[in-house]
Amino acid sequence: MKSRAIWQIFFLLVFVGYMLIWVMLPTKTYKLSWSPKLNKRLNSTYFREQGTNLLLFSFPLMLVAALGCVYLHLDKRSNAQSKSYYDSLRRPVLAMSSLGIVNSVELTFAAMFIVLMIWSLTNYVYVSIKYPFMKMAGMEAWKMDFRSVSLRLGYIGNTCWAFLFFPVTRGSSILPLVGLTSESSIKYHIWLGHISNVLFALHSVGFIIYWWAMSHEMYLMLQWSSTYLSNVAGVIAFVLSLVIWVTSLDRVRRKMFELFYYAHHLYILYIFFYMLHVGVAYLCMILPGIFLFLIDRYLRFLQSRRRARLDSARLLPNGNMELTFSKDPGLSYNPTSILFMHIPSICKLQWHPFTVISNSNLETNKLSVAIKSQGSWTQKLYTQLSSNLDHLEVSTEGPYGPASSHFLSRESLVMISGGSGITPFISIIRETIFRSRESNGKVPKVVLIAAFKNTTDLAMLDLLLPLSGTPLDISKVQLQIEAYVTQEHESPVEDAKKQIETKLFKSSPSDSPISAVLGKNSWLWLGAIISSSFVMFLLLLGFVTRYHIYPVEHRGENYHYSYKLLWDMFLVCASIFASTSAIFLWQKRSISGEGKQIQNVELPTPMRSPSSWLSVSDHREVESLPHQSLVQSTNVHYGARPDLKRILVDCKGSDVGVLVCGPKGMRHEVARICAVSGSAKNLHFESISFNW
Repeated sequence: MKSRAIWQIFFLLVFVGYMLIWVMLPTKTYKLSWSPKLNKRLNSTYFREQGTNLLLFSFPLMLVAALGCVYLHLDKRSNAQSKSYYDSLRRPVLAMSSLGIVNSVELTFAAMFIVLMIWSLTNYVYVSIKYPFMKMAGMEAWKMDFRSVSLRLGYIGNTCWAFLFFPVTRGSSILPLVGLTSESSIKYHIWLGHISNVLFALHSVGFIIYWWAMSHEMYLMLQWSSTYLSNVAGVIAFVLSLVIWVTSLDRVRRKMFELFYYAHHLYILYIFFYMLHVGVAYLCMILPGIFLFLIDRYLRFLQSRRRARLDSARLLPNGNMELTFSKDPGLSYNPTSILFMHIPSICKLQWHPFTVISNSNLETNKLSVAIKSQGSWTQKLYTQLSSNLDHLEVSTEGPYGPASSHFLSRESLVMISGGSGITPFISIIRETIFRSRESNGKVPKVVLIAAFKNTTDLAMLDLLLPLSGTPLDISKVQLQIEAYVTQEHESPVEDAKKQIETKLFKSSPSDSPISAVLGKNSWLWLGAIISSSFVMFLLLLGFVTRYHIYPVEHRGENYHYSYKLLWDMFLVCASIFASTSAIFLWQKRSISGEGKQIQNVELPTPMRSPSSWLSVSDHREVESLPHQSLVQSTNVHYGARPDLKRILVDCKGSDVGVLVCGPKGMRHEVARICAVSGSAKNLHFESISFNW
């Protein structure tokens, strides 16, 4: 525990120092005192104008990312058993449709970030007016001030971009250091995206007004200077940002997901022209987020080249599905993880995330995901699985999930779900089953409150137990299930005749079990990729600058400003490609050797859905002990909704974890109860949402 505290203090100090640089950046002290001294020492013949920003803005976060991998590797086992030290700070304080559920830590950091934005803009404007770097003869002072404000708004937007890509880096080593996953922090990406787009829009409109109405130099919009930044690249980036921004608005994204999905991939062109517009010095300020995102994206590409071995599918009466894949025994993941899937026979471009419901300890050779049949993509998948299909080509990325399952160290757990929101809780229940089988296994008491619309939706409860054929003793698990069927007042007798259809698939020689993209010690190998690729980039950049760029500038000639940026982008991509490919190929040999030893195992087909015993009054003899225990632990309520406030207020114990997954209204209601309830001190809230 002492070493863990030392690691955390180190990361905190580096982060505080990093943020201090951002605070000082727009000030008079930095511009007139710090910057000249740093540039004199760091902007050498090897890095030129990039040296200072590489040291101050790129190096700290790349260091944290690399050392964070080592920390996560060492903390892998102990962290899974430990409680979160920030429970009181993570208590929800706001639940709004526009912002989602916000806790005190998020609110504090959001307020600090807004203050940083205001502070930066105020100081930038003050310094640019007091010490203008560009004067135009005959131009009135207020017009120059207008231009300065428009310019500085772009600087503030660049600050947002320094953090924009961290939330969408799925295999991030930075997010787990603060207890986040890419799925739980996607809202930060949305917030930063909106703020940066507003700032860039004001920046662009401000310059259009300046050129058109004040300086009468509209031709500058199409200027591509060889000695300064490219204005036309900025215009192109602005148009692309508007397309991405409009199509990502909540109403557009929900109604036209495919439009949002394809338009969002314009970010590749957007980044390219954005970098050409800001130049190499400002690129170094936002480089860590983009660098780490590119590593993650390339690793995902390499992993997706493999075809996953699909063993079986369970088709539920309500139209939902469970897909079971072969898995490398060395692949481990925590509950509530997700797996991204690509099925070319449905769509050659789209990837979709689904909840992993299996447990890597309980089912060492299998990985299962649950899929709700809604939308055209999943409906096409259900149709294919219902046919006489004997093989399905599937590519996967992941699984991605939290670095720990600290909620399992609670005294008790209350899990509240609506509809398919039950799926992440299935993996938690399976984890409690595994831990209860250990000699010193201590598991929390689990209460599952599951709300469904129709009786057929009760079939989701069948997924609580794996379809593995392995005898399971769940008598040691303190499990209570309260299922609510909200739109029916009694159980239709004919539902008891509905069965789960189980289908087995043949494997292809090209199919392989799902495995970690970098093998068992994935965190260590990721740290090796981050450190080696960044060092390689610095060495190559220093070599190119010293022996190619510097000689040209030393002769007094002009080296095209955009060419420097193109060199940076090329060297970043080349370094990432070389380092990542080498380590991936090294690991692939051991992974492929182990995967060949795994063979398909035929799975038993149940005679009847166990949920059918829950939906009829005459209890039949249940086929197996686990199903019998499950039925005895389940109460079904028809025509009623769960009284969430009463359930939570009545929770006994000093350490109760409250997990909720389902519709936005349900999550917000539970968050408000945990925030204002008289007994809220014993309730530790956590929302699980996969809505992007």
